Amino acid sequence: MLARPHETLQSGAAMNSTMTDDLKATLDTKRKSWVESANDAQCDFPIQNLPFGVFSHVGNANARVGVAIGDLVADIAVLHETGLLRLPASAPQDVFTRPALNDFIALGRDVWRSVRVQLSSLLARETATLRDDAALRARAFVKLADAKLHLPVQIPGYTDFYSSKEHATNVGSMFRDPKNALLPNWSEMPIGYNGRASSVVVSGTPVRRPNGQLKLPDQERPVFGACRKLDIELETGFIVGRGNALGEPIACEDAEDHIFGMVLLNDWSARDIQQWEYVPLGPFNAKTFASTISPWVVTLDAMEPFRVAQPVQEPQPLEYLRHEGDHAFDISLEVRMRPENAQEATTIARTNFRHMYWSMAQQLAHHTVAGCNTRVGDLMGSGTISGPTPDSFGSLLELTWNAKHPLELKSGGTRGFIEDGDELTLAGWCQGDGYRVGFGACVGKILPALK
Repeated sequence: MLARPHETLQSGAAMNSTMTDDLKATLDTKRKSWVESANDAQCDFPIQNLPFGVFSHVGNANARVGVAIGDLVADIAVLHETGLLRLPASAPQDVFTRPALNDFIALGRDVWRSVRVQLSSLLARETATLRDDAALRARAFVKLADAKLHLPVQIPGYTDFYSSKEHATNVGSMFRDPKNALLPNWSEMPIGYNGRASSVVVSGTPVRRPNGQLKLPDQERPVFGACRKLDIELETGFIVGRGNALGEPIACEDAEDHIFGMVLLNDWSARDIQQWEYVPLGPFNAKTFASTISPWVVTLDAMEPFRVAQPVQEPQPLEYLRHEGDHAFDISLEVRMRPENAQEATTIARTNFRHMYWSMAQQLAHHTVAGCNTRVGDLMGSGTISGPTPDSFGSLLELTWNAKHPLELKSGGTRGFIEDGDELTLAGWCQGDGYRVGFGACVGKILPALK
């Protein structure tokens, strides 16, 4: 059974004890920004969020670090150059002008937190420094709508897990014996596979339908052709903020200290290619053609008020996978589908990250327990996030039960799997009292396969 959200969610009483008073103040629900759009209750980027990303725009084509606030992007390099944002003297002073977050992340959690505290103060309604300086604001801020958003990190490695019990049970029931849907090892450890970091793309990048080997039920040998069962996987991912040395595992209790933040992730999947290739070694070409992430990395500090208990784990995990306290997060998630030329999207799934059986800390601890090293910028996917009800399943494979029960769309027509021209959008947010901490959109449109 899932625990209820903290009664003290908005009071801050449940905050991580390692947070300083200055850091806790950045989460104050009463704090407002002079950027009025950030105070809208439906805005993904209030002053309590302050996610990091990489952007450029017409006036400056050089990709560099930015922070989303309301409908604006704050150019962190400009704020640093003018002396309003300070870094330790030992840090590279050009770190905010670089085209990925890796070098900033590598400076460590104390620096991430210091920058967050400084930005929160500068953006607060009562702080006149930027609020009353129109010339400086014109240099330091860009309309989000006018910004080009880039892949936020250089990703050295990508691992995708399989950590939703509901999803694993659905898939096991569909393709194996429903009475034994979960394999014996699933409840003992976080199952995962090593994905392809080179094909991770940022939201808005078109995705081409993959070609591959397909084994049709009425033919003895496979044929080569375009995927006929293209699917989404509604996931989140976390970005490694502090790596570990080869041969030195990360303890479960310490694992969250190694996480910089989270993104939305769509692990596009070619189900028919996957069905033929995954025995005996698991997914390969069915997963490597593209994985889309959202452009903004929401820090764990921003999500601290939304901690909840994860589902009860039975049997109790082995000792190296145990941790005390709450390690799930109350993140609402949605999937929307819009066919080409349709005016309106259809919301096809609603679920929540809190359903995840294995926590991010457990995933990272298990990933490194044999001595695997991780590096700053590594991406770890949660695996498909499915809830307990049919409308909360995180893939079309489940939502349509392998196309046996197609979805009806608002624009007309039905879908068993994704068709060319379809645009899929993932959205996610933590809902507070009068504000939300959101991730922005994670969008991809399907292009036809190459002939």
